[in-house]
Amino acid sequence: MSDVDSQAWADTVQRDMQAWLERAVIGLNLCPFAKAVHVKGQIHYTVSRAREPQTLREDLVRELQALQAADPALRDTTLLMAPSVLQDFLDFNDFLGEADRVLVELGLEGEFQIASFHPQFQFAGTVVDDITNYTNRAPYPTL
Repeated sequence: MSDVDSQAWADTVQRDMQAWLERAVIGLNLCPFAKAVHVKGQIHYTVSRAREPQTLREDLVRELQALQAADPALRDTTLLMAPSVLQDFLDFNDFLGEADRVLVELGLEGEFQIASFHPQFQFAGTVVDDITNYTNRAPYPTL
């Protein structure tokens, strides 16, 4: 994939996520905090090009460190989208343990919380098409 194609792909992923955030998360008031940071432009979108979980872990470390260093008035939230890795929800769910370990390793446990979104998101004890699962369903695996 050329650099131009790669950037166009990343731009599409970001637009898809912004549309999902505006229509679903904010539009349906699924998260009471999302609208304020969206309106103020405090959400940072990053498209990971990771194809392996280890690379996504490295991207997560970098984004958490950048978020910690950022002025919260300018950057309050980061969405790290991973469209090319962890397509299977169970694999993604397993990776969340690794994401929590990253928080501990960086000394950010309690300071940051990693929310998870996935196209196949399913809460334990629910059926696949249970409406409650849609609160965490996004177009791409996202932290």
